[in-house]
Amino acid sequence: MIERRRQIQILLQLVGDVLATGAAFFVAYWLRFEVEVQPVTKGLPPLYMYLRLVPVVTVLYPVVFYFQGLYHRRRMRSRFEEELRVLVAVLLATIILTAGLTFYRPPNFTYSRLFLAIFAVVDVVLVSLSRWAISASLARIRRSGRNLQMVLVVGAGDLGRQVVERLQAHREYGFSVVGFLDDDPGKQQRKIQGAPVLGTTQDLERIVAEQRIDQVMIALPLAAHHRTVQLIRRAGQLLVDIKVVPDLLQYYVMHAGIEDLDGLPMINLTQIPLEGWNQIVKRSFDIVGALALLLVTSWLFPVIAWLIKRSDGGPVFFSQVRTGMDGRSFRLYKFRSMRVDAEGQARWTRTSDPRVTGIGGVLRRTNLDELPQLINVLKGDMSLVGPRPEQPEFVERFRSRYPEYNVRHRVRSGLTGWAQVNGLRGDTSIRQRVVHDLYYIENWSLGLDLRILWRTLRLALQGST
Repeated sequence: MIERRRQIQILLQLVGDVLATGAAFFVAYWLRFEVEVQPVTKGLPPLYMYLRLVPVVTVLYPVVFYFQGLYHRRRMRSRFEEELRVLVAVLLATIILTAGLTFYRPPNFTYSRLFLAIFAVVDVVLVSLSRWAISASLARIRRSGRNLQMVLVVGAGDLGRQVVERLQAHREYGFSVVGFLDDDPGKQQRKIQGAPVLGTTQDLERIVAEQRIDQVMIALPLAAHHRTVQLIRRAGQLLVDIKVVPDLLQYYVMHAGIEDLDGLPMINLTQIPLEGWNQIVKRSFDIVGALALLLVTSWLFPVIAWLIKRSDGGPVFFSQVRTGMDGRSFRLYKFRSMRVDAEGQARWTRTSDPRVTGIGGVLRRTNLDELPQLINVLKGDMSLVGPRPEQPEFVERFRSRYPEYNVRHRVRSGLTGWAQVNGLRGDTSIRQRVVHDLYYIENWSLGLDLRILWRTLRLALQGST
């Protein structure tokens, strides 16, 4: 049943992509030769010459989409990730098409390079709109209670509760949590996050059959590793999808790499993606991005300074020592959002914190108080994206409580981060912040940075309304 649903979804995507690409082809011809976005100097080319490319295009582009993973259906893929894949796939397919046309030259005819460029832009837009429409329709169907996958969560501890909480918060994913399995006698016959504990792990086969389960999500702590392996083997015989949710803070291990010591192989367990060439790419991106943001937001600096001065007459900027990359201390700059007498108090900012001024509350909600940290980025103290830096007092406290905490300092601290765009700011769980920061470090890519920046902008705009 699950496979049939996946095939239908993939078929919808494929048909949508082919129709969108075909439409983009004709729109590009119209814009180039009818509207003449650039004057046509050699006369209007015959349409039939371009129609010869339509069969090639409607086959080539979906094939490239396939190899870019756009037909590997995942209900929980983010919109940003999909848009980025569409952009890369269209550019790659257009490069292949252009290269092919350099070898295929009809007598006395040359295909317009501008037409191909316009076609690529229009195709990105139309394919994205098509996929958005299909995703929105499926989300609406799932919210209405149809096309759901029945989910059984193994483990009713903190990890299992988080899984259910996230699934319940995103009904558009189309998952319905039937219940939990847990071996703790004290949790039997109880409801957790609104879902009942249906039995112990010994009841796996019976519950899967009785409740017509589609997916089993195993969310057990690292201490239960042996039990997890056994459950995976048993669930593998039941023809259901199996997902394991690792307890990242305990399970976390950096990407391993093989090194050579005069012919003796060694495993490097502290290798991270942000090394070598990737580090140069990220630093270049930071410099260009910070300069661009300073240029765009420069007019806000005098306005915010005037509002802060008008508020209580105190200083405009606030600076504080924070711990950054390699454990080095640096001075972080912000627009002051608290009363002058609040400086030096090393404690968390809480909701409705009385130390926050009126204008300070607005600056915090919209993240505008962080703008001076663009200077920190240019100086090399910080990055646009990374784990948020903490005061040395907090670093010592958290490092003793969470041994993995110090791994955050293997990369530059960030203006924003994966934890922050997932709602972990201010007085929130330190453990969950560490989990998200470690995930970011282990899975860094330029695409992930762009996704975090986009979500930060969306959250800032929502905070200002």
